[in-house]
Amino acid sequence: MAHEDDTAGDGEHESAAPLTTGRRHAAASPRVAGGRRTPPPAERDPSPGRGAVEESAPSRAGRNLPAAIGVGVGLAAAIVASVFLYRPSFAVIVGLAVIYGSYELSKAIGQSGVRPSLTPVVVGGVAMLAVAWARGPNGLVVALLLTVCGVIIWRIADGAQNYLRDVTASVLILLYLPALAGFAVLLVHPADGAGRVVAFVATVVCSDTGGYATGVLLGRHPMAPIVSKSKTWEGFAGSVAFCSGAGVGLMTLTFHEAWWKGLLFGVAVAVTATLGDLGESMIKRDLEIKDMGSLLPGHGGMMDRLDSLLPCAAVAYLVLSGFAPVA
Repeated sequence: MAHEDDTAGDGEHESAAPLTTGRRHAAASPRVAGGRRTPPPAERDPSPGRGAVEESAPSRAGRNLPAAIGVGVGLAAAIVASVFLYRPSFAVIVGLAVIYGSYELSKAIGQSGVRPSLTPVVVGGVAMLAVAWARGPNGLVVALLLTVCGVIIWRIADGAQNYLRDVTASVLILLYLPALAGFAVLLVHPADGAGRVVAFVATVVCSDTGGYATGVLLGRHPMAPIVSKSKTWEGFAGSVAFCSGAGVGLMTLTFHEAWWKGLLFGVAVAVTATLGDLGESMIKRDLEIKDMGSLLPGHGGMMDRLDSLLPCAAVAYLVLSGFAPVA
């Protein structure tokens, strides 16, 4: 599951102009910050900073490709094994990903001074997945509302200062992780749930792989340079092409539906995966971090893998419910 690096090279371009125009002034008069002398650029540690290009860069995308491929294959194998051997085990895998992803995102947000209420988020998030399995989409919505109420009450104990800010961050994590992950549980629950999950995951993988390969080989025109300098229109076109092909094949062979339904399914997943990728890139840019964590070698953190899967789970559930309804 190859993935374009959203932040590689960002700092290099953004900081070049100020260093050039202010170098003479900085060398002549060292700056003072917080009562302490800040050495001029010539005296500072020459080690490469954020965005610097190192000689050992593993790939043009800034990732260790062998590690990324190995981790991606391992995750895919775990998902396929779970859905075909014992479908409830897939819900357990989703739950573990939600727990760690919630911790990871809460920790990242906490670096900005915001304090999400992790305990009710994790407990409520797991409950939301369990209720989604037992009671379907209506149960998922009710569990989400009750968990939000739990977060509101839990945060009261810490006082009024920054109350609204902290509660908002907690609700964001709830909507981003367990609420969207709940649709993956809804996908696997029917008798043909294995095919639905494989269609969903395989199409998202095609989006990431197609976008990465096409972007690296042909990428010339930035898609959203304010958010991610590595995303290109050529890469997006590759995502759409790969997803469309996968969607047509999966829809006709797995669900025996018309090819045009697979085409629309593939396009919907490609667009959603790209928007999900850009959304997480915006969060990381706001927090001034490169990755959400370092759990998965070659990929970053758990959230760096879930960014496109989470929103696509909801879209896949909705589209497949309409195009290939459960018998």
